[in-house]
Amino acid sequence: MTWFVDDTWIVIIGALTAIACALPGCFLVLRQMSMMGDAISHAVLPGLAIAFLVTGERASFTMFIGAAVVGVLTAVFTQWISSLGKVDRGASMGIVFTTLFALGLLLIVQAADHVDLDPGCVLYGAIEMTTLDVAWEFQLGETWIEVPRAAMVLGSVALFNLIIVVAFFKELKISAFDPELATTQGINANFMHYLLMTQVAVTTVAAFEVVGSIIVIAMLVTPAATAHLLTDRLGLMLLLSAIIGALAAGLGHLLAIVIPPLIGFDGTTTSGMMAVTTGLLFVLAWLFAPRYGWISRLVSRKDVKSPFSGPLPSD
Repeated sequence: MTWFVDDTWIVIIGALTAIACALPGCFLVLRQMSMMGDAISHAVLPGLAIAFLVTGERASFTMFIGAAVVGVLTAVFTQWISSLGKVDRGASMGIVFTTLFALGLLLIVQAADHVDLDPGCVLYGAIEMTTLDVAWEFQLGETWIEVPRAAMVLGSVALFNLIIVVAFFKELKISAFDPELATTQGINANFMHYLLMTQVAVTTVAAFEVVGSIIVIAMLVTPAATAHLLTDRLGLMLLLSAIIGALAAGLGHLLAIVIPPLIGFDGTTTSGMMAVTTGLLFVLAWLFAPRYGWISRLVSRKDVKSPFSGPLPSD
């Protein structure tokens, strides 16, 4: 196996994606809104199409703004529909994201049919190609370092999410566990909700172009769920989810290089393998977590003696 500089950057970009997704992902898991990332990643398509129709160009920043606005609107519409009654949050997500996704397809087909819409890129992204788009280069000793644009974008998003979590940790924590308690303590629970949705929208849109929808959904949910099995402390959960996601990115890329030749395949997608690796790490935590793992719970049940075990009391 040969490891190139590009491989290192792919792992770094994957790890930055994981860290950026893990921070809001923990709060999504705690609020039982894990599929909001899925909804937003599908619903941003009309934002991309409208941004192109308005500006007539495919500049990344314009597309980003259009998609981010629609991403936030997805959360707003979902909350609004579920608040009407008789429609739960899951159903409202399905209504909103399928409608917006279909609208985006119609806009592209009818008015912007010369814009590329590759289903493979939508699902898996093109993380292997991100190293070709260099945003900054500098000299370190006798070596020139070329920093991909994706690394700078996702690094900025990860830093943005970290600042939000640190600045509003108490408010986000209380709002996630008990919105009514947050309101009684003077915390604007609705503002915290939409701040979290803004984080999710910005993160999803930034990562969507680079790594595709599959890994965005996987990194938003699976590392956070894995960390939740390992600890009950929110601060530690945030740290563990970021570490687990970054580890999955590194192992996923390594497995994408090593496994295909062993089983006779020509190759596989790095993003897909990273997503699979997050699932494998979750299974390990589900089996071996010290407190909530399947094995530990099985052992603890065996250790609990029946009140009828042992000799019967004599008269």
